[in-house]
Amino acid sequence: MKLHYALPSPYVRKVRAVAIELGLDDQIELVNRAMTPVSPDADLNADNPLGKIPCLVTDSGVALYDSRVICAYLDDLAGGHKMIPMEGSARWTALKREALADGILDAAVGRRYETFLRPEELHWDAWIDGQRQKFIRGLDQFEAEASSFGDTVDIGTIAAAAALGYMDFRYADENWRGGRPSLAAWFDVFSKRPSIATTAPE
Repeated sequence: MKLHYALPSPYVRKVRAVAIELGLDDQIELVNRAMTPVSPDADLNADNPLGKIPCLVTDSGVALYDSRVICAYLDDLAGGHKMIPMEGSARWTALKREALADGILDAAVGRRYETFLRPEELHWDAWIDGQRQKFIRGLDQFEAEASSFGDTVDIGTIAAAAALGYMDFRYADENWRGGRPSLAAWFDVFSKRPSIATTAPE
């Protein structure tokens, strides 16, 4: 398999962490892509018409995107229901947490693009603040749930860790740990897992 990736991407980190947890990482060739929304990569576009990472090309040549689809595929490839519970409350809790984590990332990455890539004179301050409020509310929700995370390792907690890692990487000055002691304590432990520690952005 081939994975189009870029190390700073939290969505890529989620996929790589899932692959490691499932014991599939040695079956995946990493292909680094340097691109932005305004500077596309032709080789990536050939596999993913949206020009976004991560994009996984299976051994049979089928291209899969986005991170949720790729993670579901890897879980199925490894025998199923290891990262995504099959049924009941565990399934919906895991998928809801993944959706919340991805929503935090959508807001955080979008804000990053607006403030880093867009010319300063074109910045939309109200939109930037709106994205910040989204990820703050998302983090607050995770704080409310963190005491129930326990030692669960599934798509929900992997996605949450990817989101928190991105906050550390791009928004260290936001101090997301402030006022969120349960979430911070959980992440301090969970981030030591090899799947999280070895996929940290640089």
